[in-house]
Amino acid sequence: MSKNSPEAMSMPSVCYGAPNLYFLFASMSLFNLKTNGQMVYIMPRSWTSGSYFKKFRDYFLSNGKLRNIHLFASRDKVFDNETVLQETIIIRVEKTDADYPFISITTSKDSTEFDTIQNIEVPYKIAVSGDEKYVYLVTNNEELEVLSKIDKFDCTLLDLNLKMKTGITVDFRNREFLRDESGDGIIPLFYSQHIKEGLVQFPIGKDYEYVVDSKTGLIQENKNYLFVKRFTSKDEKRRLQCGIYLSKNFPEYSHISTQNKLNFIDSVNNLIIDESLVFGLYVVFNSTIYDRYYRILNGSTQVNSTEINSIPMPKINILKYLGEKLILSNVFSVEMCDIILGEVMK
Repeated sequence: MSKNSPEAMSMPSVCYGAPNLYFLFASMSLFNLKTNGQMVYIMPRSWTSGSYFKKFRDYFLSNGKLRNIHLFASRDKVFDNETVLQETIIIRVEKTDADYPFISITTSKDSTEFDTIQNIEVPYKIAVSGDEKYVYLVTNNEELEVLSKIDKFDCTLLDLNLKMKTGITVDFRNREFLRDESGDGIIPLFYSQHIKEGLVQFPIGKDYEYVVDSKTGLIQENKNYLFVKRFTSKDEKRRLQCGIYLSKNFPEYSHISTQNKLNFIDSVNNLIIDESLVFGLYVVFNSTIYDRYYRILNGSTQVNSTEINSIPMPKINILKYLGEKLILSNVFSVEMCDIILGEVMK
């Protein structure tokens, strides 16, 4: 819907950007419920995380309590004869101020097979967590353990003067500034394809691997970063795929650029990301447990920087310790990251 539509204009407390009709309808339904009244809705999963729905979550979860959530494992078999390709959930919400200790979360394959339904009781404070009021859709005890372990860390990237950002160059909108070869006044443009086996390889013979440095909005300082792919396919085993970028490997450049299908972790407030810190960040984001954590949080194939910036993280000294262990091992596999991170998560 248009952000200027009458429905959106009448509900500014839940709208951010161009709203979807479904969450306006859900908000108005909750508003119209009597105290202790209940509502049951079939709706997309998308509202459970991300900054786009933050105002909706603030209203919805402050005025109501989630009692039940049902998830469908299939994305395309929930509605017969329809081409609905987003993850769908059923929720039961009660309009109450009461504190409920648990949310009942059930899962089935599709809308017809309920004989193998799974059920888990999830502590409310784990399922609905943080200032962002993200809803974590836990389906089994293993996922509950993942959340419990990571929630023991009490920092976020922002607390540590770190921040995940989205790549600054939209290549198809800036084609006149892109180049295929290096030269005077030309700097590297990094894409997600440059991430290979945990490291950043450049060049790889890709089209438009360079950009002119005269366009100031397309350049950033050449310093250490952790690159993270912004998009992955649904069939890929991992959602978080990252690569270590070290500025010392490109000493001839004072600036570089990143394509906007690539995320990167940058420093803020004059923090210096030294090698041990960037390697430590790699250990965290290349680990199995953080990949599973993010999949519980977000069902889409996009890695959202706002969500990453709010995930619990180890403190700086622990991150540097993890990085030093990885540097000593010189092995960048998921298995090695799991071993190193596991030492501080016992």
